[in-house]
Amino acid sequence: MLDRMDRDTFLSTARRVITREAEALSLLGQSLDGAFAEAVEVILKAKGRVIVSGMGKSGHIARKIAATLASTGTPAHFVHPAEASHGDLGMMTREDVALVLSNSGETPELADLIAYTRRFEIPLIGVASRPESTLLRRSDVALVLPPAEEACDTGVVPTTSTTMTLALGDALAIVLMEHRQFTPADFREFHPGGKLGARLAKVRDLMHTELPMVADGSPMSEALLTMSQKGFGVVGVSATDGSLLGIVTDGDLRRHMDGLLDRTAAEVMTADPRTIGPDALAEEAVALMNEKKITCLFVVDPAGSRAAIGLLHIHDCLRAGVV
Repeated sequence: MLDRMDRDTFLSTARRVITREAEALSLLGQSLDGAFAEAVEVILKAKGRVIVSGMGKSGHIARKIAATLASTGTPAHFVHPAEASHGDLGMMTREDVALVLSNSGETPELADLIAYTRRFEIPLIGVASRPESTLLRRSDVALVLPPAEEACDTGVVPTTSTTMTLALGDALAIVLMEHRQFTPADFREFHPGGKLGARLAKVRDLMHTELPMVADGSPMSEALLTMSQKGFGVVGVSATDGSLLGIVTDGDLRRHMDGLLDRTAAEVMTADPRTIGPDALAEEAVALMNEKKITCLFVVDPAGSRAAIGLLHIHDCLRAGVV
């Protein structure tokens, strides 16, 4: 069993690591200068993709940066430097831009990749901690990581340096994304699955199109039959021009129990119900249903006709993971 002193040591070490890395990120933010803006401009001018590369821990960070760029509107992919020397250099074209990561700037496996960018005039953005390093001296744009000690007391484990490099990649991706006015709708196109896909799903993706609808002059016997057959617990009431006048819910039935079957749907309905457009996010629909304490929303034509084109039930959102 661990004693109290061991546990205190664990916590102390963990806090030291996080503090050092937080301080390094602050230094990184303060150190950004015109070179960062130049790197953004180089990427924006490129007609091809961003080829991100690095070896070892820098390679893992490079993979993540490439994935973040690609999912936020900047075409990118990772090329392993060792594989590049054995044929994968063919993945790079003159229209691409290379983003190469190396804490020391002297990683030998990067030599062929760097030489290839110089030979074919492919723009090279280098990220390293030593301005005099081979990588940064040969780069078109040099992004220098500020001096910051690694999180381990030995100073040899890539920790603080990789954290800064990852944050720098995120900064590039977000600056490019916002400059391109990349929207949540665009983001969803690259994230159709998982929790992100669910959060960014649109109403039209989840709504039902076989609707429980009756005309305003329909007797309540017909409205009750339609409500039962469709199974949504609600029926929409439409005008002669097809616009949605109101809805009949279980609550409306209870309020009009006396002589219910002698009434028309228009006499029992709740007029001007809450509706939503098909291009709204399903997340917005859930928020509206929760706010109004209702279980479904009719989806109306965005052209302004107020015609019902769909129905979204809270259960559909829950099944899709929209909560």
